[in-house]
Amino acid sequence: QEDLEALIAEFQSLDAKKTQVIESSCPPPSPRLNGSLSAHPERDELILFGGEYFNGQKTYLYNDLYIYSIRKNSWSKLEIPNPPPRRCAHQAAVVPTAGGQLWIFGGEFASPNGEQFYHYKDLWVLHLATKTWEQIKASGGPSGRSGHRMVACKRQLIIFGGFHESARDYIYYNDVYAFNLDSFTWSKLAPAGIGPAPRSGCQMTASPEGSVIIYGGYSKQRIKKDVDKGTLHTDMFLLKAEGVGKEEEKWTWSRLSPSGVKPPPRSGFSVAVAPGNRSLLFGGVQDEEEEESLEGDFFNDIYFYDMGKNRWFPAQLKGPKSEKRKRRRGKQAESEAAGDEEVEQKPPQGPLEIVKEVVAEDGTVMTIKQVISGPAEEKERSESEEEEEEDGALGQQAEPCPRSNAMVAVKHGVLYVYGGMFEVGDRQFTLSDLHSIDLHKMGEWKVLVEMDPKAQEWLEESESDEEDDVEGAEGGEEEEESSEEESEDDEGEEQHPAVEPGENPEEYLSRTEQYWIKVARSHMGPEAKEKKVVKVAHAMAKTFHEDSV
Repeated sequence: QEDLEALIAEFQSLDAKKTQVIESSCPPPSPRLNGSLSAHPERDELILFGGEYFNGQKTYLYNDLYIYSIRKNSWSKLEIPNPPPRRCAHQAAVVPTAGGQLWIFGGEFASPNGEQFYHYKDLWVLHLATKTWEQIKASGGPSGRSGHRMVACKRQLIIFGGFHESARDYIYYNDVYAFNLDSFTWSKLAPAGIGPAPRSGCQMTASPEGSVIIYGGYSKQRIKKDVDKGTLHTDMFLLKAEGVGKEEEKWTWSRLSPSGVKPPPRSGFSVAVAPGNRSLLFGGVQDEEEEESLEGDFFNDIYFYDMGKNRWFPAQLKGPKSEKRKRRRGKQAESEAAGDEEVEQKPPQGPLEIVKEVVAEDGTVMTIKQVISGPAEEKERSESEEEEEEDGALGQQAEPCPRSNAMVAVKHGVLYVYGGMFEVGDRQFTLSDLHSIDLHKMGEWKVLVEMDPKAQEWLEESESDEEDDVEGAEGGEEEEESSEEESEDDEGEEQHPAVEPGENPEEYLSRTEQYWIKVARSHMGPEAKEKKVVKVAHAMAKTFHEDSV
């Protein structure tokens, strides 16, 4: 703990040397997750703060501030003196006061080896009009934590849950605090009724009436020495206030039993407030804990919760207009299938599970299971209609890949999704792409910043890492550029068997299978099981065929 505090102090002394506000145009931010993305209350801008990045050996923490211009589709970096220390898994809330304020509470700092954690309990405000950071020092606030949730509700910031982890132990919280934005004072709430069990990473939404809704989250318990059991929560609660703004403000917990189709259990999902008195949930991961490994099914779906009707429902992508017209020919409008990258020939009545495979540069295969809701009723379709629907589905390829811990924000009814991560075997991919979708139209995703798989850096534990700790926490963009150049050079050296004109994937695989098995074996090493090598080889061949075509 003392080492981490010294490291934080060292970073803050570096930040203190900045004496003037500097705003400069820049490339998109480096890959990261667990940062915060917020919509500017007055301008067509998004504000990105903080986050983390792990390259297999070292954890990088950020406290940089980026502004995304929606109209120009461009990024700028905003350097402001005396910012909050580097952190991730914090919470941010925007209020329209005095030209706009961005409030930041809590979060964590990790040692470069990712084995020690420092949890913040500080409260900061970024005055957007004057471009100044201010630390608000008020007693009686929550203890240090990360993974908590915070929303602006009337003239208060409401904070719920989170966790604190040390080298020896961890604790999850279910307490509730309110920070008054007029008196700048903290109060710990003592709601009546039975509330949620302790948890982190839940969905927390403020209703227009001043109530707060909690859904889901994650917690773990120690069931015996060195053995922890994780729990994905799927329950839902309402925290209702009576007499808001009065001295005798009373809060009460009650359990909600929503109708509709709830999201499959998951953690690491992202949340935002959507138009039409709705909140939304995007992505996440459902970890399957086995004896020696932890495998995750990642999601890229959207679920809406209608606060007025107390009802969940999955988002249905309608697709681009041209494809939509093709698909509707000879069919009823309501018989359209939910838009997705892959369309099953005969979708079942109800939820549909789609299995995808992602192949990493080193040949590792990750299987992604994605559950989407199928149409309630589907008439039988002719082969030509199915072909037209598949053609139309090609327009949906722009959707963000499944991920967890992404940063999301809604502005003018448009959802923006930035970054996050997914895993391929033991390897973590941290993303830096930016997508958007109009929540009113639900037509199709737009790619604003593409994901560059070559920019991924991953160092195995055996590889040497001589970076200085202070430099490491700055972000390491230069390394990513050099690794990108190297990977491009490597690609140029290796000539894969070309796809012959008109050759389908099965024919290409049959002709080149032994070659791809050799490639897979060279990537995976001699200790890899033959069955896994063949599976990877087939996936690599299929991917190469698709890219070539």
